[in-house]
Amino acid sequence: MSHKKIKTISDPKLNFEVLTHDEVLKIHETTLNIIENVGVRFPSKRALDIWEAVGADVDRTRKTVKVKPYLIEDALKQCPPKYVLAARDPQQDLPLDGNHVCLGTDGCGVEVIDINTGEKRTTELQDVRDISRVADATEEVAFHWVPVSAQDTAVEARGLHELKAVWENSTKHVQTESIYNVEEAKAAMEMVSILAGGKEKLRERPMLSLMQCTAPPLGHDGGSLDAALIAAEYGVPTGFMTMSACLTTGPATMAGTLAVGNAEVIAATALLQLAYPGTPVFYAAALTASDPRSGAYTGGGPEDFLFGAAVNALSDFYNIPLSMGSFATGAKEPNWQAGLEGSLSTFMASVVMSDMLLGCGFLHGSRIWSYAEMMLDCEIFSIIHKMMQGIVVNEETLAMDAIAAVGPGGHFLAQKHTRAHTRDLFMPEFLDRRPYTQWEDKRDDARNWATAKAKKILQEHQPDPLDEKVSKEFERIIKSVEKK
Repeated sequence: MSHKKIKTISDPKLNFEVLTHDEVLKIHETTLNIIENVGVRFPSKRALDIWEAVGADVDRTRKTVKVKPYLIEDALKQCPPKYVLAARDPQQDLPLDGNHVCLGTDGCGVEVIDINTGEKRTTELQDVRDISRVADATEEVAFHWVPVSAQDTAVEARGLHELKAVWENSTKHVQTESIYNVEEAKAAMEMVSILAGGKEKLRERPMLSLMQCTAPPLGHDGGSLDAALIAAEYGVPTGFMTMSACLTTGPATMAGTLAVGNAEVIAATALLQLAYPGTPVFYAAALTASDPRSGAYTGGGPEDFLFGAAVNALSDFYNIPLSMGSFATGAKEPNWQAGLEGSLSTFMASVVMSDMLLGCGFLHGSRIWSYAEMMLDCEIFSIIHKMMQGIVVNEETLAMDAIAAVGPGGHFLAQKHTRAHTRDLFMPEFLDRRPYTQWEDKRDDARNWATAKAKKILQEHQPDPLDEKVSKEFERIIKSVEKK
């Protein structure tokens, strides 16, 4: 078996604190106040039954729940603080242990910049296959989100077609945000149980994780809740992502929006622990601020960057892993805005050691997939990976012998020390360091080179195949869902 590299950030020398411990406590206390006195909407009979059984105040007409703080806090204590996201290839397993930052793709986009024509079009199943294959060959991408919607497949089984396409084109872990009803959830659990070698082996090595979006402010989707409960029954890691936005689905203030989003996430997380104590869960967030001029989703800005660091302080407080939105710029093409928003959002989420980062490859706020943007985002992640290593200071790196050998007015190019450490320096693929005249002759740039790299991967990379019997079983399960 060939060695497969995955690039993750670990053992960082850089650190950053955006919220003090006292500020985190204030947000937590406000969150509990919201859950107890304002309530959270749970439009699922099963969820309401679970809350009612533990003594919560359940309004079945409004489908809202008000819960005493001790119930929330006791439930959250059941969450496992660390676990592994398993891959088809164990070399690519991802430890969610607070000491690794893993980059994933994002989803679920509905348009793609066609890699051959350069034109924007509606996404289809083949796009899921192609993006998964490129991600499989890219070491910066540690895991998959289902990247785009397979809009040429039946709606009732679309999420299952997407999972099958990813598993057939990559050996990395898959996290889906596209399974949000009971039938698809049951089918997805059957599929991943086959992949893992049985239900008990799936608990030991969860090759799938689920992410469900909340319905801000202070709400959830019924189908998503039911799907999450089914995943929890199987021991499949599940997270709830708040996308609360200042001004619209959250207060104008960032602290208030943090409290609203936090209430959504921890209330749903507590629900899973009440149903299945100890089931693996994660905190997920992509908080933002609506544009003050239009009220539109922004996909970037200083508030997003600060949220990226602040949410990690909350997930650390609850001692559960974090899946954090980064990249996914609001820019419409790979440009200055995309680089700025991708760099700052990812740096802020990385410097606080968020376990999972999402957003690689997307434009226009996770709507439009771009292969060029994917490659450029991966280079940004590699730069941050290098920065997080900091500066190593020891006898070897201080290089006194080499300095003495060169002396005043010399150069270090011929030194043995230089040859030994040249490759320690970052060597970019897409930063343009050519002489001006060479650029002037060609007038090409990083977007051209990034697209060419993705094309080369699609032409040459062949992922390890999925067992044909497993693929046929997947097909059988999908067809059974489509017939209902």
